[in-house]
Amino acid sequence: MGKGSKPILSAMLVCDSVITEVGTNKKSLIGVFEYINAHEFPVTHHLLAVYVKLTEAHGKYRFRLELVDLKGNTIIGKMEIPRDIDIESPLESHELVFNLPGLKFEHPGKYEFRILANNNMFGQKTFLVKEIPQRGH
Repeated sequence: MGKGSKPILSAMLVCDSVITEVGTNKKSLIGVFEYINAHEFPVTHHLLAVYVKLTEAHGKYRFRLELVDLKGNTIIGKMEIPRDIDIESPLESHELVFNLPGLKFEHPGKYEFRILANNNMFGQKTFLVKEIPQRGH
């Protein structure tokens, strides 16, 4: 695999799901959010999607998304595009969608999504998991 130029991250959004329209390849992001709330830990988030938009890429890439627990700097989730992507022009933007099922968060705090191209990180986004008190009945 030839190394391409380092991509530049234009956008990284966390949402419930991403719908790709057949024919136009347009993306609809459903339920964009910045954090999750939980009453108790550990908590499992059953499915979230991460939308990534990048530019300045040229060449062949293998893209991977990692979710890192910043408390211990450990990877708690990852997803890789299963094939190389050949990007012809650095002037074009390119979109990636990662679906991450069954993410388990051990504690409240800061987590970080990291996007890598050919094992080199080129962008990240902090993600919060908040503990909220249970309401009495």
